Parts: sequence; structure tokens; C-alpha cells
Amino acid sequence: MNSNELQKYKGHFNDGDFWKKLSAIAVKVGAKLVYYALVLYYTLVDPLTPAKYKAVIAGALGYMILPLDLIPDFIPFGGMVDDWAALIAAVAYVATAITPEIKAKARAKLAEWFPSATDSDLGDLA
Repeated sequence: MNSNELQKYKGHFNDGDFWKKLSAIAVKVGAKLVYYALVLYYTLVDPLTPAKYKAVIAGALGYMILPLDLIPDFIPFGGMVDDWAALIAAVAYVATAITPEIKAKARAKLAEWFPSATDSDLGDLA
């Protein structure tokens, strides 16, 4: 997915649905995907993040929230693959806006669901 494709889903993002969806899928999808989603969320709400990045982030998070997507979320093991791809694409696009403070906020929130998660569990973005 590229940034233009992600932007068409930004209308599906809203704060309440984001937290509801993330809470519902956290244990199923694991620490890494949740961490990426949290990093994107905290980058989105950071007032210093440029608007063009916010549109892509809202699109990626909106795609994650949307129940009907390329691979429906209810399909075991494969249902979150397209959501994961959207999050990775968005992180790659907005990487320069992701600050150490944003990562710290994401790690702190992640600890509520995954108290034993380590940096090695979080991949390159840690």
C-alpha cells in the first residue's frame, strides 16, 4: 500500500473505534503490531506532525478499524495481514516524524497489554 491508497481510509478513523479495535485484537495480533499502531496513533496526535503525515496515519489506522477490507479480519492467521501491511507502509512513510518521546508513550501504553514485552519483541521501530 502506498500513501495515496492509505489516505482514502482516513474517514474511517476515529479515536473511540481505534481504542476499541486495538483492545479487542491486542492479544491476538501480538506486541509488535500493537506497538506499531500505538506509535502511529501517538504520531497522529502530536501537534508537530505535518498534516500530510497525519492523513496517511489516519488512513492506515482507519483501514485497521474498518471491518471489511482486502482480507477480512475474522479469517484466522491471515485476517490481519493487510492491516499489518498498512501499518508498516504508514510507519515507513512517516518515519521522520516518529520521535523518541512518541516511542516512549507507545511503549508505556503497550506495557498495559504486554507487560513483559522487550525491545526485541518490537522489531526495528523499537
